[in-house]
Amino acid sequence: MTEDSQRNFRSVYYEKVGFRGVEEKKSLEILLKDDRLGILPPHHESHGQVMMYRKDQFSDVLHALKVVRFVSDATPQVEVFLRMYQLESGKLPRSPSFLLEPEDEVFVAIAKAMEEMVEDTVDCYWITRCFVNQLNTKYRDALPQLPKVFEQYLNLEESRLLGHLNTCSAVSKLPYDLWFKRCFAGCLPESSLQRVWDKVVSGSCKILVFVAVEILLTFKIKVMALNSAEKITQFLENIPQDSSDAIVSKAIDLWHKHCGTPVHSA
Repeated sequence: MTEDSQRNFRSVYYEKVGFRGVEEKKSLEILLKDDRLGILPPHHESHGQVMMYRKDQFSDVLHALKVVRFVSDATPQVEVFLRMYQLESGKLPRSPSFLLEPEDEVFVAIAKAMEEMVEDTVDCYWITRCFVNQLNTKYRDALPQLPKVFEQYLNLEESRLLGHLNTCSAVSKLPYDLWFKRCFAGCLPESSLQRVWDKVVSGSCKILVFVAVEILLTFKIKVMALNSAEKITQFLENIPQDSSDAIVSKAIDLWHKHCGTPVHSA
């Protein structure tokens, strides 16, 4: 058994016997006990010392930003996270008044969602930082391909719906940035988002495609009744939240249907 499959043995086992998302609720917090994203070393006896280093680094970077007056005690936490990330990656702008770049807005959206999942401020920053880094490195080439992959699977599941989107010239205007760059941050509530991000962290960004497909299938009647790309996009950017858990569960089913039992398939 490979290291990857050992890491997800229970999750894979439960899904095989029909239970979706078992023990996923705290999966992002469990990352703090793992070395997969480079947050902590694999040896648990080193964790206390490493966490001390992480807290010290967090404090040092935060202090530096306060000295140069990029942040203050009144700055919203997610903006503080962004400025820390920019400083550490050498991308801090010359002035805090500069408009955010698209990649900055992605970071902020993910940080806002992560803030609802992780209570400790230092942990929240490090998990957000490593999650975004994974998107920018491991999935850098795969993410731009997801819109086309989405079309392929939607066509397999409901070609008539894809035809309607094409008739309305909506396919190219769907909220792909919200779905794939932000990984549904700001679209799905955090309770559902955790289950999706668990799969992304485990090694498969393709789960994002199946969530998008399932959103279209779930709201097929509503979407088919809309006759313009603008109305369709506006609706998909603000879908009803009460269906999100069912959407994610069905998306995981679709993922298994089309990809077998993908433990870490990209």
